[in-house]
Amino acid sequence: MKNISKILKVMVLGALTFSVSNCDDNDDNVVLPTTKTIAGIASSSNDFSTLVSALNKTGLTATLNSSGNYTVFAPTNAAFDTFLMDNGFDSLNDVPVDLLKEVLLNHVVRGELFSSQLSTTYVKTLAKGAASSTNTLSLYVDTTSGVKLNGVATVTKANLDASNGVVHVVDAVIGLPTIVTHATANPNFSILVAALTRTDQLDQNFVSTLAGTANSPFTVFAPTNTAFSNTSTPLGLLQEFSWATLNDVPETVLEKTLKYHVVLNANVLSNNLPTSPVTTYLGQTFTISNTGGGPIITDYNSRISNIVATDVQCSNGVIHVVNKVIVPNLN
Repeated sequence: MKNISKILKVMVLGALTFSVSNCDDNDDNVVLPTTKTIAGIASSSNDFSTLVSALNKTGLTATLNSSGNYTVFAPTNAAFDTFLMDNGFDSLNDVPVDLLKEVLLNHVVRGELFSSQLSTTYVKTLAKGAASSTNTLSLYVDTTSGVKLNGVATVTKANLDASNGVVHVVDAVIGLPTIVTHATANPNFSILVAALTRTDQLDQNFVSTLAGTANSPFTVFAPTNTAFSNTSTPLGLLQEFSWATLNDVPETVLEKTLKYHVVLNANVLSNNLPTSPVTTYLGQTFTISNTGGGPIITDYNSRISNIVATDVQCSNGVIHVVNKVIVPNLN
């Protein structure tokens, strides 16, 4: 399986052209090196008392006291209060230990990454969702304006240097991401999100389906904005079919096309993509091959879409990114 970080560098140079900029690393954001571990830094601040309790409850304090290098995005007490309220928990003790442990691990990245080393890309956390026992959850880091994580948490103080890594303070707990979480977090999928949420669709449950667990895990082949709107080769869907805007795509065409990008009850990673016909949520099939040195999809109309990034792991499935919308039989 290709390393996701390397693959996404290709996306930066090619189809997606991610915007990469370093977050502000000014003197106000930097703390001098310390002999304290990550767990020690958390314990020394009143702002992290809930985090410390959560680490103790889940047995992760020892991990963050151990030798090694970790990057931890540390939620404040206020962030935990909001998380508990939003998820219907009266207190930290009401959160199931297994769930709390994975949520905490979703804030931990292996390796020491200071703010100047963060860029707009996906990184792997130490957390595992229900969809895969081997592929850990992906975290989308957006550095176009400060540092935002999965579209929900912002780094408010960076570079608390620990003896075994670095801590960045965040203003929200980063929950386990679903397919919808990663679609909405990445601005390169904004047209896809607009398509999924268009109000005239007959299947108004499509988004909630991709955010839930019924018929999960899902394997989603997600088209980028350029897949919809590119004016050069390969032409975007709108240009190819002479639609001025997304709203001009007929409802039945849009719904069939979107469902053609989703496979139910399967978390298929890049090293296991089948060469046999793939049956989609729509009920129609497409084929995948490695012709030309990389995975490509041939749709019902013999159109070719390149898979340009793979294995963006979510709690309820996996996303592979495509540079061209795949089109089913629309009759």
